[in-house]
Amino acid sequence: MFLYLCNMTELLIKNTTLVQVREHNTSILKGELLRELPILENAWIRCQDDRILDFGTMDSCPPDHGHVMDAKGRFVFPSWCDSHTHLVFAAYREQEFVQRISGMSYAEIAAKGGGILNSARRLRAMSEAELFQAAHQRLDQLIKSGTGAIEIKSGYGLSAEGELKMLRVIKKLKKVSPIPIKASFLGAHALPKAFKENREGYMNLLINELLPIIAKEELADYVDIFCEKGFYSVAEAAEMMAAGNKYGLRAKIHTNQFNSMGGIQAAIAHNALSVDHLEVVNEAEILALTNSNVIPTLLPSAPFFLQDHYPPARQLIDAGLPVTLASDFNPGTSPSGKMAFVVALACIKMKMLPNEAINAATLNGAAAMELENDYGSITKGKKANLFITQPMPSIAYLPYGFTEEIVDQVIVNGQLLSKALV
Repeated sequence: MFLYLCNMTELLIKNTTLVQVREHNTSILKGELLRELPILENAWIRCQDDRILDFGTMDSCPPDHGHVMDAKGRFVFPSWCDSHTHLVFAAYREQEFVQRISGMSYAEIAAKGGGILNSARRLRAMSEAELFQAAHQRLDQLIKSGTGAIEIKSGYGLSAEGELKMLRVIKKLKKVSPIPIKASFLGAHALPKAFKENREGYMNLLINELLPIIAKEELADYVDIFCEKGFYSVAEAAEMMAAGNKYGLRAKIHTNQFNSMGGIQAAIAHNALSVDHLEVVNEAEILALTNSNVIPTLLPSAPFFLQDHYPPARQLIDAGLPVTLASDFNPGTSPSGKMAFVVALACIKMKMLPNEAINAATLNGAAAMELENDYGSITKGKKANLFITQPMPSIAYLPYGFTEEIVDQVIVNGQLLSKALV
């Protein structure tokens, strides 16, 4: 857990440039509005308790009070809002990385018991306490890299016991985490071997046995399903989303990673919050999204790691959609949760402008977790979750210098965090 530098009630940062300065009436950015990234140069910002109290230009800077920092040559950003992760897992899968280099495909690895089934097997062997400790350490590292709000999925349990174990670990993380966590129930991530010949039986387990327990214990905020060939059908996705809605759990679904098969249209029909991946998307699906409130969330780290094609970010943005970026941090296909790298990939591989990528990873990321009222921008009254960069010449340097540790100081709930973890 992070050590606080001091128990501060007030923090004043001076001589800096503030990035993503917004009024409260801006909740999500669509299409060409993603290009607009308001900044305030030669600025100061004051945090009181856990909130942003005020900010302005240096000619109106208040007297020094509380903890004072001079951030000359540096930028202050709102923390990253990572709306799609698989942070809770038992072990990394580096051997599958070697298999892919040797020529095996994602589907071939999965067919041989690798992939999600491999993670499920390892998770069953790990105690809840061990799983919590490992996830806690990963979360601390992500906070250190500038993430200030995060979503975490289950999906490596693939049994009643395993899924509940994961969700209870996420609930424990919520209690100790200094940043907000949203939990998604992804029991329909892969089909467990025990139900290989009984898909209906597994769906019944998830919907009729697990969902009532999850709702009663308040273990999840959302439901998810991997709607993809070889995993779950559109009909099964629709069934899961409808069941989630009955318990007040909106959907955030995996779809269109490898195929267009109707998952987007089903998500729209069931009032999903977001559709995530979209490496493959056609014109009809884009048109359907433009007539909905569903948020398209792109995960460029996955195709980078899999050496696959990237989502058509420019086409989605040009259609006027609220494109969002997330890390997809998981042990198999995206073993990194560093959002600065995600932003760089979005620019380098998907031709997003730096302003667009930063907006997609902050304010739009917050909206994809229904946290936009408190996170994702520098706005008076919002939570003081921020990071201060190393000295850099411009905003564009953040994705340009993609190998550099851009984040220098992290502020969570108005508190400056030390770089030491215990």
